[in-house]
Amino acid sequence: MTPLTLSELPNYYSEEILLNPHLREFPAFDLVRLLGTVFEPTRGCNVCVLIDFDEPCDLIRDFNFLALPGFEVQKNAHRYFYQALRDGAMKKLGMTGGEMFAYRCTHGSNLDLSDEVWNDQGQQLSLDRDIYSNYDLILCISTYSATAPLTAKCKEFNFRGATLHGLNDIILNSGLAVDYHEVSRDAERLRLAMTGSDTIEIDFALEDGRILTASLDLNGQEAQKSHGLCLGKSPDIANLPAGEVYFVPCDAHGQFPMKYADGTLGVLDVENRCIVRSTLISGNPETIAEHNQRLADDPMTGTLGELGFGTQVLPVSGADIQDEKVLGTCHLATGRDDHLGGDILPSMFKKHENSTHDDILFAPHKTPNFNLRQVRMIRGAQREILIENFSPSAYLMDALRTGR
Repeated sequence: MTPLTLSELPNYYSEEILLNPHLREFPAFDLVRLLGTVFEPTRGCNVCVLIDFDEPCDLIRDFNFLALPGFEVQKNAHRYFYQALRDGAMKKLGMTGGEMFAYRCTHGSNLDLSDEVWNDQGQQLSLDRDIYSNYDLILCISTYSATAPLTAKCKEFNFRGATLHGLNDIILNSGLAVDYHEVSRDAERLRLAMTGSDTIEIDFALEDGRILTASLDLNGQEAQKSHGLCLGKSPDIANLPAGEVYFVPCDAHGQFPMKYADGTLGVLDVENRCIVRSTLISGNPETIAEHNQRLADDPMTGTLGELGFGTQVLPVSGADIQDEKVLGTCHLATGRDDHLGGDILPSMFKKHENSTHDDILFAPHKTPNFNLRQVRMIRGAQREILIENFSPSAYLMDALRTGR
């Protein structure tokens, strides 16, 4: 890769903006630019938009949901994608179709979708027969991520697409407004800086002074990237916003902290790549007991299926789909990882509803009770600091500049 001079390094990598990413200026969201960049070529492609509801039939019929309170994600999908496609974006991109369909909400990250889907007349159709078989580009703008099931389906039915769950105004005006050629370039530079890692060690500092360390064994594997580009016509699913380097752990051990949805804090013990128990730090003991019961009942729910690092400079959106892509953060994920090239399949779980892929994000806004004190990479005899106190190290910043 051609090195960038200091003057050529984008201004959003300045120390001021790295520490205050909300100061970064973005161009206005432009659907033509986004789809034209991500999915080149688009000419001749038949496109549709998928959204989700608990009760899709009545809500999608005549777009009844638009007159009701709530449904922010679905309304954004209608306004900025469905309507924009029909208002000229489709013609500029040389695409056809533009229909919107609704499926039943899965209520879990990356759970397989039911086959039933409804059109805007309330007519029930089949995802396999009527959608996957008939569209070249499928844009899934939903409540929960559908990346894993759509990745499997795109290979079966030969389509491309993107998952954009949790779509909100901040994401539209930042993570989806960037130049995805730049995102891809930066993700590749950081991928090269980390690929072939033998081990990643992560130190977490708790408020009581304790330091927890999690060690993830990677066996020198090739790092992968989520960079947002689905160029050509090979089946693929982009996760947008993109900007991530990730691994599928071969093994893991140690401890890391967890902040539960209700605010309860716990320490998770990891053995043989699996979370085996949670211990209360503060909050609701019943939350910890419920997690331990789930681990005992279906141990696969505690398997670590991903280690990821953000590669972009973006403002906090309140949705993990964007916030886990922020440079200086990292995340672990439990559950299925077949869409990442891993070996954890939905069939391995005791219950279908357990076969999720759930990200655990460590970021200042998300886990203020824990400091990401240091993340280290071991690659043969090489030892490098990757992150300190939620900031990218000099090693990563040099990789962004030099491509090495």
